[in-house]
Amino acid sequence: MKIYSKAELNDYSLSLTYDDISLIPTEVSEIRTRTEVTTRSSFLGDDVNLPVLSSPMDTVTGIDMAAALTEMGCIGILNRFDSSLKELRNESEETKNIKAVSVALTADDEILSMLAEKNYMVCIDTANANNKAVLKKCEELKTKYNLRVIVGNVAHGGTLRDLVNSGADAVRIGIGGGSVCTTSVQTGIGIGQVSSLLDVYFARKEQKLNIALIADGGIKSPGDVSKALALGADAVMLGRMLAGTRETPGEVIKYNDQLWKKYRGSASFGVKMKNEFIEGEETMVPYKGTVKNVINAISDGLRSSLSYLNCKSIQELNKIDHFAILSNSSYIERLPKK
Repeated sequence: MKIYSKAELNDYSLSLTYDDISLIPTEVSEIRTRTEVTTRSSFLGDDVNLPVLSSPMDTVTGIDMAAALTEMGCIGILNRFDSSLKELRNESEETKNIKAVSVALTADDEILSMLAEKNYMVCIDTANANNKAVLKKCEELKTKYNLRVIVGNVAHGGTLRDLVNSGADAVRIGIGGGSVCTTSVQTGIGIGQVSSLLDVYFARKEQKLNIALIADGGIKSPGDVSKALALGADAVMLGRMLAGTRETPGEVIKYNDQLWKKYRGSASFGVKMKNEFIEGEETMVPYKGTVKNVINAISDGLRSSLSYLNCKSIQELNKIDHFAILSNSSYIERLPKK
């Protein structure tokens, strides 16, 4: 079996995603238990217990989710589709520690001034960062308001320098990989998440650019979180993994004697509410209880990965450089059997 480095994975002839690769322990670990490792890191100047960001989707991150994630040492990015931004003006126990919010290209001066005054991290919530309007808005947020700016999304590192020059502090990587995203089907655009992440990672490295990388889309399990961080991501963004929890916006629905919550893409009809081009779907996901259970499961899985790989920190995991490429049968073999 061939062991692949990041560079060799990046040069692989096919586009790869998380199910196509596996991490390989290649040395004797000195770590006895998961308690000996740390998942703490820093993201755009904020200390976090776990490098997890929530997607700014209207069925994922409202005030309750953003506040809960902040309390657990993660970052919740408040969605821009309801009245949440207005609630931030009246600081409360729920809102005072929220770290990040999303804004549209049309965000007005009043909102942006308020965000700058309270030193929020800002995510320009668009589907395509490779756009002049996005770059112009990013430059405005940086020069006029001195905000920390996340832009997205990109599938390739070819324009990374343009994003940095516009003032972007972090970029969301991945187009078409979300479970309720139909962009690839509708447009033909998209690259496997592993290949997207590596291409941007090497663009940053080779051009010596200062920008944080967020793996956004396609993450279905704690193991995928570990893979993304080992591939060089500074943080991961989650949508479906957090969907269906108590803290997400929306009612719990009982159907066929099961509990469900709504989950939909940001470009779905349910968000746009008009018959323009739709690039997202709407579905129901099982109710999962509190989001703390999900975050704890991710933390436990990541700590186990670190111990297997003899890494005591996220920073050491970022430097891992040995991976396997799985055949379809090899991937299926690893799935639990019922």
